[in-house]
Amino acid sequence: MTTNDADHTSSPPGLPAGLFTTIDHVGIAVPDLDEAIAFYSRAFGVQSVHEETNEEQGVREAMLAVGDGETRIQLLAPLTPESTIATFIGRSGPGLQQLAFRVEDVEAVSATLRERGLRLLYDVPKRGTAGSRVNFVHPKDAGGVLVELVQPAAPGAH
Repeated sequence: MTTNDADHTSSPPGLPAGLFTTIDHVGIAVPDLDEAIAFYSRAFGVQSVHEETNEEQGVREAMLAVGDGETRIQLLAPLTPESTIATFIGRSGPGLQQLAFRVEDVEAVSATLRERGLRLLYDVPKRGTAGSRVNFVHPKDAGGVLVELVQPAAPGAH
């Protein structure tokens, strides 16, 4: 039996084509952002290309460039001991926290996923990195993985 590329990219019967355009980033919870940035630079040769503080999400974050593509590693450090990232680190320790997929329309993808029986963390998308709009699929509905949906900000918008 042979397979071709179409076999790997087609959707199961009755389901729409893929909802995601690419992997946007992988989020890693870290206790100290500056220390983590220095480690990733020294150990892996990846550099921070964007840093910001997101008060609403309770994090200080950095996006690290991987190769010459658009996929990033996102380092997330807690702003307060009560933040979601601090809770994650307290429960699980530092490490892989999320897998983020890029989408063209976060509200439409969220609605489709809800129709498929998945729970999302927010009723409406929230502000993410660099003015993006984000929502999250509950890890209990995604095999234990926190899945982030990322709709990048329109060019020139921040």
